[in-house]
Amino acid sequence: MYSLRSMACLVGSLLLCFFAVSCSWMRVEGSDSALPPLPADAEDYAPLAGFDAMLIPADNPMTAEKVALGRQLYYDSRLSGDGELSCYSCHLSDKGLSDGRPTAIGAFGKKLSRNAPSLWNIGFHWAYYWDGRASSLEKQAAAAWFGGNMGAKDRADEIVAVIGGLEGYDRQFQEVFGASATAENIPMALAAYMRTIIGGNTAFDRWQAGDASAVTDAAKRGYEVFTAAGCAECHGGVLFTDMTFHTVGVGWDPNQGTYADPGRFKVTGVEKDKGAFKTPSLRDVTDSGPYFHDGSISSLEMVVRFMAIGGVPGLPNADPKVKRNRLSDGEINDLMAFLKSLDEETNLSQAPERISR
Repeated sequence: MYSLRSMACLVGSLLLCFFAVSCSWMRVEGSDSALPPLPADAEDYAPLAGFDAMLIPADNPMTAEKVALGRQLYYDSRLSGDGELSCYSCHLSDKGLSDGRPTAIGAFGKKLSRNAPSLWNIGFHWAYYWDGRASSLEKQAAAAWFGGNMGAKDRADEIVAVIGGLEGYDRQFQEVFGASATAENIPMALAAYMRTIIGGNTAFDRWQAGDASAVTDAAKRGYEVFTAAGCAECHGGVLFTDMTFHTVGVGWDPNQGTYADPGRFKVTGVEKDKGAFKTPSLRDVTDSGPYFHDGSISSLEMVVRFMAIGGVPGLPNADPKVKRNRLSDGEINDLMAFLKSLDEETNLSQAPERISR
């Protein structure tokens, strides 16, 4: 855990970096005459100042040109099997980079089984999806593109041909990869862009950077409750997630003695991982509901109260980090004020100009 002082220094540096990058994206909107800079040095990519550098795959290094291409693809619905969905469709800026649905709706109107997770600071994660089955952003991007999310599996060759047949795209792919668009390099460009989705533009971050007036007294008290109740064990640090997997009992059927969704167990086969899911970040959490992997709880206050009592009692594989607390209504209200202070104020909804030729 960071001390408040070290965290304040970290976040203050982050805000300067983040605001500069955000303004650069806005300044070149719809223009290919200039490229926005990366949020950190490509050779030592550390967009969270004072935090560990992001691990970048050796075969997919960061460049401003690749990120610009990935951003173009991220907002392009022509990647989907039905031509209706882009990556952004499931990760909306006003929905906390989720989609506001209990579970996602994929291409061709297919109802998916899990909630769309937020993407803030996603490049720092080491496992992707609620069950962690993808080990890199490149694999996650490819799986989402070919799978139910984007539904491109049966039309991949056709979609690649459409993208590669546009001069504006082909010029960028040749510059970035030295080749035309392929089913392999499209996810690489998407992953590069997603590594620039960096959170840190919140009232809480400004408070930690030294602005005592940035948050309410209730939010300050709520942060104390958050820490004292042990919430930070799983939601600590500037990422507000430990990036690991925990069982809280969502989907548990006591009559059958099973979970509706096996979660991490399907990946590892380890008994304790039954019903375990990846800890979501709390950044933008007031906007990213419904909550949990199945979207089964619509109210954030209900989630707070559920977690405050330690989740579902009596689980056979109860997680020792999930503790029961006796919190008053006042403490719950303060916790809610603290969580509200984590609202990200950066708007990622403005798409680049669509390449038409």
